Parts: sequence; structure tokens; C-alpha cells
Amino acid sequence: MSQHTPIEWTESTWNPVTGCSKVSDGCLHCYAETMTRRLKAMGQPNYKDGFAVRTHDHVLNKPLTWKKPQIIFVNSMSDLFHPEVPLSFIHKVFDVMRRADHHVFQILTKRDRRLAKLAPELNWPNNIWMGVSVENSKVVKRIDALRNTPAKVKFLSIEPLIGATGPMNLTGIDWVIVGGESGPGARPMEEEWVQDVLRQCREKDVPFFFKQWGGRNKKAAGRELNDRTYDEMPDRYHQWSSVKLDVA
Repeated sequence: MSQHTPIEWTESTWNPVTGCSKVSDGCLHCYAETMTRRLKAMGQPNYKDGFAVRTHDHVLNKPLTWKKPQIIFVNSMSDLFHPEVPLSFIHKVFDVMRRADHHVFQILTKRDRRLAKLAPELNWPNNIWMGVSVENSKVVKRIDALRNTPAKVKFLSIEPLIGATGPMNLTGIDWVIVGGESGPGARPMEEEWVQDVLRQCREKDVPFFFKQWGGRNKKAAGRELNDRTYDEMPDRYHQWSSVKLDVA
């Protein structure tokens, strides 16, 4: 069985890499670091070294055994482009994703420089979606690195949105996700920041997905904006889902 997840914009997670390190403001209250402490305390072997970056060869082929087509978030507990992940292992991950072409794989990174450096060396089939995290105007430059990759679907995870992004160049971007920080100590997200991102998406005809307002009790805060939910997906999702029924 795949590892199902409550994350609204995906269906399952796959973690051939675990562990990470803080690189920007959005990392302050890292959910993966908190979850790692719990998993280590529970005796989960993949987390015995805590939040240190570790690769797990025994996990690599799992998506090939999942027969039901699904959307899979790659390394929800890490960052595939972390500098401590060897290029040889990244190639292995990409090879599995290429072979498991009945699934859609979503990769998300904050390491835009390494992404830009390695992207030309990697194979980018249609079922690999590449994204970067953008939490405020300080890191909008990450979008440029993403835009220049050969990925067929390019997306932004503007979560946690902890400050205004300011103007963004959304040329070549296929999807934008926005969400507030959640849990103890969550930093507030202003509605005007969200509305500005929505406006920019509408101007460029980019699908917009609003994940949550966040806060200490994210369920109570909900995920409605302008008295509605925004669950828009990129065009290639609709193309994939139309054939998903034939494969399942």
C-alpha cells in the first residue's frame, strides 16, 4: 500500500530520502522535523538518525508496486535536491519515476541553485511535476530556476506564506498552491497577500489552489477564500486523470 496523506493537493507520499536542514525563513517551524521526532520515538527505522539526511535504497521501488494510479508527493520528509543527496541517488529516483509512468510525481525543493545545476542532467518524463517553495518576496528568485528546467509541469508552493510575495513572473508556471503556516507558533498569513497571489494567477491564467489559512487550529480556520474553495489543478492533471480510469 502507498502512504496516503491528508495533504490536500496530492494523494500519497514516497520518501526515499529523509531528513533536511533549514535554508530560509519558511523552514522555521518545519513540519517534517517535528514529525521526524515522533517517528524516531516510535522506533521507525528510517528515522533512527533523526533529521539527518539519509537515503533509503529499500524504499526506491515502492511506487512500482502500487498498481492504482495516483499523485505522489516525493520526499515530503526531505528535499531531493539537498546538497547531501548524491546525484547518483537522484538519478535512481528519477529512473523509478520514469518507469512508474502510471503515477504522477510531485517534487518540491527550496534548493533552486542545485535544481538549476542538475536539471539538464536529468530525464524529465511527462509524469514528473517540479515545484519550488516561495514563502515571501526574499525567495521569489527561485521561480527563475524552476522556469528554466525541462519539467513539463512547473508549480509553486507558496506555503507557508509568511509575507507578501510582491510581483512574480509566472511565465511558464502551470500551477500555484497557497497556504498559511499551521501548528504551535504559526506565523499569521494576511488575506491581502493571498488575494495578491490570486490576482497574479488570474492575470496569467495560472490555476490556483488554496490549501488552508493555517494557524494553531487549521481545521477551524478552514480553507475558504472569497466564500469558496479553490481546488484548481494544472491542465496536465486533467489529461492524466482522463486516462487514469482506463489504467486503474
